[in-house]
Amino acid sequence: MLASFDAVLLARIQFAFTVSFHFLFPAFTIGLASYLAVLNGLWLWTKEHKYLDLFRYWVKIFALAFAMGVVSGIVMSYQFGTNWSVFSDRAGPVIGAPMAYEVLSAFFLEAGFLGIMLFGRERVGPALHMTATLAVAFGTFFSAFWIISVNSWMQTPAGFSVDPDTGQFLPENFWEIIFNPSFPYRLAHTVTAAYLTTAFIVGGVAAFHLLRRRRRGERASEATRTMFSMAMWMAAIVAPVQIGLGDLHGLNTLEHQPQKVMAMEGHYESHPDGAPLYLFGIPNDEAQRLDYAVGIPNLSSLILKHDFDAPLAGLDTIPDDEQPPVGIVFWSFRIMVALGFAMLGVGLWSLWARWRGHLFEAPWLHRAALAMAPSGLFAVIAGWITTEVGRQPYTVYGMLRTGESAAPLDAAAVGTSLVAFVLIYFTVFGAGTFYILRLMSRPPIFDEPRLKDAPEGPIRTAGITPAAEEAERRPQAVHQPGE
Repeated sequence: MLASFDAVLLARIQFAFTVSFHFLFPAFTIGLASYLAVLNGLWLWTKEHKYLDLFRYWVKIFALAFAMGVVSGIVMSYQFGTNWSVFSDRAGPVIGAPMAYEVLSAFFLEAGFLGIMLFGRERVGPALHMTATLAVAFGTFFSAFWIISVNSWMQTPAGFSVDPDTGQFLPENFWEIIFNPSFPYRLAHTVTAAYLTTAFIVGGVAAFHLLRRRRRGERASEATRTMFSMAMWMAAIVAPVQIGLGDLHGLNTLEHQPQKVMAMEGHYESHPDGAPLYLFGIPNDEAQRLDYAVGIPNLSSLILKHDFDAPLAGLDTIPDDEQPPVGIVFWSFRIMVALGFAMLGVGLWSLWARWRGHLFEAPWLHRAALAMAPSGLFAVIAGWITTEVGRQPYTVYGMLRTGESAAPLDAAAVGTSLVAFVLIYFTVFGAGTFYILRLMSRPPIFDEPRLKDAPEGPIRTAGITPAAEEAERRPQAVHQPGE
């Protein structure tokens, strides 16, 4: 049955599935690592125990999410050599170095200091422990730096030449490769999205416990209230910043990838006298029109050109074989934007409640925050779909088509591995996610228990040796003074 499918389509579905699963964890841990650094700094500065309790509460969740992010990310690198070997051969001379730097610098930084952050507070002292926590936070950001740089180069390639004999992309200017035209905008937009994702997960967890305590007629702990307050501050401040960054990113995309913006806006036809902003419609690629369109006249021109009457080209100026699938891009973009404005609404609502003095006694705000807890995860996936599907039909935009990038594999082989990935991912990561949710279902308590390592020293993989058993049975000699 699998042999009847297209191998390239199955390979795309497999990579999309694995990267979507993976992206959820870094989108959470990038922000959570910085949040832990802030909590640890506040504890050292103020000595208020609630910050230490919150640190200990969230560091357990961070450890699990970080581990699942690492494991799910390893799989994707193998797919470059299996399903996408032609792409790896052609683009490897350019993207290989940044991906190696991500491992050698960012990941080693995270992994090297993670153990100190998790278990070293009582062993290395507060200064070194704080340094380790900051190193982990910086490592998560630095990892995003390299990965987004590679992906941005695939969107807006620069600093390379093409070998006429092998067709390989050869690096000519390393700085132009790393800091390609779309990289600064995509990095700012993605990292800010990660901070918002974390803020709404933290806020949703706090709101859950505020509602539970209210239902029981009890007052929530100081740690829970502080957690909700910090999350809502983050939402109120960062959400409008993210919308502004999204606007800048959109303008950059219009300059370098105009057909992606045309698909996002649903502009099949050119608009010489100002383009409408379509709020709703059903893209019809075959007829090259937006059916049942509902839009606001000239608003798209105002947003994209900052001029009501500015002309905007449509997909009628793009050859059919270079157009992205409009339906997926059109709707994923609207989901992302709708969630972004919903986040802004919750942030502004929290400011109003804070000003009125009932931030912790506003059950409808708490219900909204709880409902919005996973909104950041949905938004980053919708944004990723918009970006990646909007780049089609290219893997390296304008240079290497997706159909030319795939390995010469049979559809049955790709489909079988896809089915295996789906079953294993939902089993393994589903169990991990369930355990994280169980941890979140328990509120932070005073004197939150810390992560504990082996109290009797390192774990012996081979068990207790006979010599060790004899040493444990032998009575300790009692030394007298002067001996």
